[in-house]
Amino acid sequence: MKTKNIQSLLIANRGEIAIRIAKTAKQMGIKTYGIYTSKEPNALYLKVMDEVIDFPTREKNDIPEFLDIENLVKLAVDHQITAIHPGYGYLSENAIFAKRCEEENIVFVGPTSQVIQNMGNKLIAKEIAKKANVPMLTGSSQSIQSVGEAMIVAESVGFPIIIKASAGGGGRGMRVVFQKEELEAAYKAATNEALTAFNDDSVFIEKYVENPRHIEVQIVADQHGNVIHLGERECSIQRKQQKLIEEAPSSALSPKKREEITAAAVRLAQEANYSSLGTVEFLLDHKGDFYFMEMNTRIQVEHPITEEITKLDLVELQLNIANNKALPITQEQVKLQGWAIECRINAEDIQNNFSPSTGVIKAMTYPEGKHIRIESGVKVGSEITTFYDSMIMKLIVSGKNRKDAIKKMLGALNDLYIKGVKTTIPFHKAVLNHDDFIDGDFNTSFVQEHADELDFVDGNEDFAGAVYVLSHYYNAYYKAPQMNPTTDYWSLNNKLK
Repeated sequence: MKTKNIQSLLIANRGEIAIRIAKTAKQMGIKTYGIYTSKEPNALYLKVMDEVIDFPTREKNDIPEFLDIENLVKLAVDHQITAIHPGYGYLSENAIFAKRCEEENIVFVGPTSQVIQNMGNKLIAKEIAKKANVPMLTGSSQSIQSVGEAMIVAESVGFPIIIKASAGGGGRGMRVVFQKEELEAAYKAATNEALTAFNDDSVFIEKYVENPRHIEVQIVADQHGNVIHLGERECSIQRKQQKLIEEAPSSALSPKKREEITAAAVRLAQEANYSSLGTVEFLLDHKGDFYFMEMNTRIQVEHPITEEITKLDLVELQLNIANNKALPITQEQVKLQGWAIECRINAEDIQNNFSPSTGVIKAMTYPEGKHIRIESGVKVGSEITTFYDSMIMKLIVSGKNRKDAIKKMLGALNDLYIKGVKTTIPFHKAVLNHDDFIDGDFNTSFVQEHADELDFVDGNEDFAGAVYVLSHYYNAYYKAPQMNPTTDYWSLNNKLK
């Protein structure tokens, strides 16, 4: 049990999540430490830290700084830092990192190393889910050792099936098989990829759910046995298992189904002896039945939309739990209000298969309003490189209901302008304008199925930006009537042409 008082915090991460964690930690009176890297010497997150520290001199520099367990721990020890927050990605779900923190009497802001290890192994996680009476897909209960064994299980389950790596995530070590003739090649590809990615070639088989919804439940658990949920999030708009748009709550769940799926998530956390923030992920089929997929033992990229509908600070909850405090609220006190949508604005060329777009941010104009929340780790002058992920910002909008939230998000996207790199802004606008999305009629195949329709644009960003700036100048200095908040500047560009 973690009992050491958190007085200082090493944020073992970068970008917007490092800024987000630092903001709350400083409000709580915790001294924050950020990590300087030569790849990002002028990073925005460094400016919000109480203290910035360099990595120790390393004999080998082949391990990225935010994956270097021993030197991260050494930094905390040398500076007498009492806690480490891993953020998301990198080492946030690494049991070895959590264990090293425990050994050095450093508070790891997250669950215990044993829980991380258990939930990171999908076969062990499935066993825990089974004990908690959480619905699961049919499939193997142990790792598959050969193509022959894979064939026996697959024929028993019935095609289509999915082969999954027992360790890791992110879609690696995963193959869908629709007929037995494809099985051998898929099995070899999945095991080889799993070995390369996770140093573990073990895989298992599950029944494949075609075109499901992706629903996740936010749970919070303290070290005193209290477990509650903070509602669900809809994460079905994704590409190659990477989420692009999230919303809370989900339009796919009836009140009864919402009660069932959130209760299942709580049972799982209780059975796992979980403490900290966590997210239980489910697949929802076309009949409305849900099945356990996995558990993420960290804070999620999309946590702001849960904060918007609960009015709770999830980082504050996470830090207080790590400080061995009991949850300040009961399940009955959790009130879900309104609707929130998050768009991940990435530096990607949507006209070129979402390939990374690199360059220097030359100009940025943010939308404004009480209903708008922006979390970003870049500013004008920041360089977008291939060293890190392509996300420029998270744009979060709140509304009184889903229709209102969609309208406000479209207005915010129209008022968002970024010059210097190509972005996914046109893609997001195309999705939110699509009739099926508006009607709530979509699943994880939405982007793939509507690829041609979502290929939005003329892409003349410089002209669009000029139109945007000109309109604001005109409105400000000549008091002209305001442009329609849903005016699409890319469409306006086409009209002017």
